Amino acid sequence: MKRLRWEFPERPIPKRPYRDSALVYAGLAAVVVLIAVATGGGLVRAVVVAGVVFVLATGFSWWRWHVRLRRKAEKQ
Repeated sequence: MKRLRWEFPERPIPKRPYRDSALVYAGLAAVVVLIAVATGGGLVRAVVVAGVVFVLATGFSWWRWHVRLRRKAEKQ
């Protein structure tokens, strides 16, 4: 049986990857807070949860960018 392997081409690195990731996750955190407020959830709890998720997601993203940029620099 033949296994299919789907390989995606490597996307180009954005001009400001760290800033872009922080902005995307900040926007998603704001959406979570807005949905919580709109549905009657607690504002403080939503802000805390969104803040924790923002920090974790941004940290992971920045770590992945650091690894990718370092790997690119080593190739050159």
